[in-house]
Amino acid sequence: MDFDISEEQQLLLETVRQWIDNECPLTRVRELFDGETGHDAQLWKSLVEMGLGGTVIPEQHGGAGLELLDLALVGEALGGGAVPGPILGHSLAGLAVLLAGSDAQKEAWLPRLASGEVLGTVAFAEENGWQPEDWTLAADATVSGTKNHVLFASLADLIVVGTAGGGLALVERAHGVKAEPVDGADRTRRLERLRFEGAPCEVLPGGAGASGRVRDAGLVLLSADAYGGAARLLEMTVDYAKTREQFGVPIGQFQGIKHTLANVAIRVDPARFLCWYAAHAWDHVPAESERTAALTKAHATSVFVQAARDAVELHGGYGFTWECDVQIFFKRAMFDRAFLGAPSVHRERATALADWS
Repeated sequence: MDFDISEEQQLLLETVRQWIDNECPLTRVRELFDGETGHDAQLWKSLVEMGLGGTVIPEQHGGAGLELLDLALVGEALGGGAVPGPILGHSLAGLAVLLAGSDAQKEAWLPRLASGEVLGTVAFAEENGWQPEDWTLAADATVSGTKNHVLFASLADLIVVGTAGGGLALVERAHGVKAEPVDGADRTRRLERLRFEGAPCEVLPGGAGASGRVRDAGLVLLSADAYGGAARLLEMTVDYAKTREQFGVPIGQFQGIKHTLANVAIRVDPARFLCWYAAHAWDHVPAESERTAALTKAHATSVFVQAARDAVELHGGYGFTWECDVQIFFKRAMFDRAFLGAPSVHRERATALADWS
């Protein structure tokens, strides 16, 4: 049995990494991180032209027709580059329409999402939490209420809103929606609070059955981003330990530094295969996918946060500064940990799904 990704998937991963090296190195990331919006329209256009805006959208609707594992590999590469932009929310919006929409809704929205003509996002978080069972907004012909922590809401044309009973509804931002910026730590993925004031909406008929699947896909993609970011932090810190000198020798020669880096590597490397399996399970092993996604999100994002803490420590005083790129990844780790629910939430869910009570 082959547990590795295919040659085509390896090529996809390498292609996205090469694109990042050419189009969005860390110098460009830092410019967007420090900028007002955290978004580069030309960068997004370039991503869409590569077909990444519609990675999992079927070919009949203008997408690439690939699987969640392929999209997770894209997320792994983008996480390794700390690439700013709206691809997470956009991808989940496309999945929501694909899984829960009527034929007419799919025809109307999927080709435009795949081509980048329409930018999508999802609005899930409420005061009670992120999960479908936490949603309270009622939707019929209109929707009213507040959603928190919405990715790039002011840029989005189409918003997939989580509604009471675990439903999903489509709202066009231009009608009855007010956005309020939220000053989050991760400036590569900007968040806003949305207020819906009788906003016209289209209910997705399969929303109650598909919202958990969309949530699970989001958990997998956050996990992939977390692995990519943690692996990049390890690489950056190893390189720093080889060049930073104390007492006339590189700090990497000190036993304490070696042991810390080895411990980071031992935690980070296995997380990659956990992410791959979670994506594979979402595509092919539905009986295991919900619990695996929950466990993977809890574990991979915790690994990322610890890798970021260790990287800051091993960079010394410099690691705490705005000028050090480590802080960008640290804040990205904080986002991955919190978005769609903290590790404790998903460990509790995994326990319940395993019927350990």
